[in-house]
Amino acid sequence: FTLCWLLLLVSLARAGIETEAAEPVSNQSQNETTGAGVSLSQLIFDSSEHFSDINSAKLDGLLQRIGDSRVVLLGESSHGTYEFYEMRARITRELIENKGFNIVAIEGDWPDASRIDFYVRGGRESGKRPMYTKKPFTVFPEWMWRNHSVMDFTHWLKDHNRSVRSADDTVGFYGIDIYNIFGSIDVVVDYLYGVDANMADFARRQYGCLAPWAEYPPDYGRALKSGKARPCTNEVAAVFQALQGKQAKFMPLDKQRYFHALQNARLIKNGERYFRTMKDGDTQSWNQRDNNMFERLQAIMDYRGETSKAVVWAHNTHLGDSRATDSRERGEVNLGQLVRQAFGDRSYIIGFGTDHGRVAAAPQWHRPVESRVVPASHKDSYEYLFHLVKADNFMLPLRHAKNDLIRKKLLPVRMERAIGVAYDPENELKKHYYDASLPRQFDEYIFFDETHAIRPLSE
Repeated sequence: FTLCWLLLLVSLARAGIETEAAEPVSNQSQNETTGAGVSLSQLIFDSSEHFSDINSAKLDGLLQRIGDSRVVLLGESSHGTYEFYEMRARITRELIENKGFNIVAIEGDWPDASRIDFYVRGGRESGKRPMYTKKPFTVFPEWMWRNHSVMDFTHWLKDHNRSVRSADDTVGFYGIDIYNIFGSIDVVVDYLYGVDANMADFARRQYGCLAPWAEYPPDYGRALKSGKARPCTNEVAAVFQALQGKQAKFMPLDKQRYFHALQNARLIKNGERYFRTMKDGDTQSWNQRDNNMFERLQAIMDYRGETSKAVVWAHNTHLGDSRATDSRERGEVNLGQLVRQAFGDRSYIIGFGTDHGRVAAAPQWHRPVESRVVPASHKDSYEYLFHLVKADNFMLPLRHAKNDLIRKKLLPVRMERAIGVAYDPENELKKHYYDASLPRQFDEYIFFDETHAIRPLSE
């Protein structure tokens, strides 16, 4: 027994995880006493900051806890919850105005987000079809970013950028995901037609290798595995290398547009590898995607300079440190882990959760979005534990907890709910829960007992 315990401690230390005890919850009362005659729900109440609504929430304490962090990760336990979007926007506005953050990065695709970036920061028209005149986020799940909450935030961001003195001080809006490689192809080719027509023709021919799979990129990997097609690896790499080699010539013409074009070319290269090796539920694909997110975040921060500060909006499963979840058993890493390893205490991770309400989600992939009922959380989950707290909405500091006891009591592994763009509440326990240690996963947690669905722009 002693040897097994020592081996466990060694393995945790090697993984870079705290060695505090975190055994799974087993048939214990979620409202247990703390040993001092105080219930766990009361301890959570006493350790958290409560608010009645998002606009009136006092964020001074949160900003103080964030301190001089360069990267703040703002999560969500579902992609379609109104309160999560609104609270992230409220916190982001405070970080921009009071702490000088100049990057907003989202779990969205680069070519779509770049059109928002050109809208909020401005830019000179060039190219055959200027990227910022196109409508962004038009493919599934378009409602994830084409909704009223994001639109309102981008209008605020444009107004804010108008008030700053220099273009270098404006706040940019970037997508760090990998899926829309054909949108990225359009951007690269259009950009090149504005600066070098011969190189644009070269890029168009090279990217033509991927054209048969424009409607559904996952079919590319299947065609390779069946022997019906050959890889396009060399073609997409050649365009990236050619564009990278033209930096000295193209960058002075328009720094912003060249940076976007180069990142799109890199995304096409990474995306080709992602879809070439993609398998359902495959750890390699997950790791490629989250490593790409981290690489894009690093590239943006390098581009914006040594004083850059970034806010990231993405799902809890991408932003909460994966070493604190059951995904580490599958060898998965995520953006939150990579950010913590790179930035240490100068990063701050905030998770979001809810007990019940409604959410915007599709019943299946590529099906129309619906406002779906979110049932009460499972009794072995953190969400149910927080539901017992006599406060509808609260912020719970975990890294800077008000006392050591709250952290100790929340360390044991419990279930957490994760709702994506597709949601199947009838099989929720199997599909939408995972195990984690919350204080290891996040530096802070924001809880809304009842939540509502976001409103897509079509409504």
